[in-house]
Amino acid sequence: MTSNECLRVGQPAPDFSATAVIDQEFREISLTKYRGKYVVLFFYPLDFTFVCPTEITAFSDRHSEFIAKNTEVLAVSVDSKFSHLAWIQTPRNEGGIGDISYPLVSDLKKEICSSYNVLNDDGEADRGLFIINPQGIIMHMTVNKAPVGRNVDETLRVLQAYQYVESHPNEVCPANWTPGDKTMLEDPKGSKEYFSTL
Repeated sequence: MTSNECLRVGQPAPDFSATAVIDQEFREISLTKYRGKYVVLFFYPLDFTFVCPTEITAFSDRHSEFIAKNTEVLAVSVDSKFSHLAWIQTPRNEGGIGDISYPLVSDLKKEICSSYNVLNDDGEADRGLFIINPQGIIMHMTVNKAPVGRNVDETLRVLQAYQYVESHPNEVCPANWTPGDKTMLEDPKGSKEYFSTL
């Protein structure tokens, strides 16, 4: 994909290989390593900032829920692997994030941020979040500016909706759907039946 092309849902997620901090160690990872699982890939501006640690720790505290749904979580920023390690080794009450449950990926050359079109004019990542299916296709993407953090519950809701329709290909999930709610058959008759129950 060239820099002039716009990344869209339904397209293959740009692959990457990079160094990540996992369990306080430097390890090489690649996106293709996670093929066969869903991936929640999210970008954040910088380590040692203010909204970012609330997101990093919120996803870490709920990590087991993603794992239970055959989903890996990866976080990416333009910081170095050494900055990631220092941030993890700093307790939460001292401005760090402490141990977290998933990889922090270093994108020091800003290549991953550029390929996902989240690199802003300040040279940092905007808050991009991508849900990638087991075949490596982008199913969902959101991007917002730095002052507003993301919602883990909403990420889980959208993830579960895509997993539901994957296993129920004739059904679609209406607005505000959560697991256990009524779905809709994807045809005119099914739509009328759904609205007749509201």
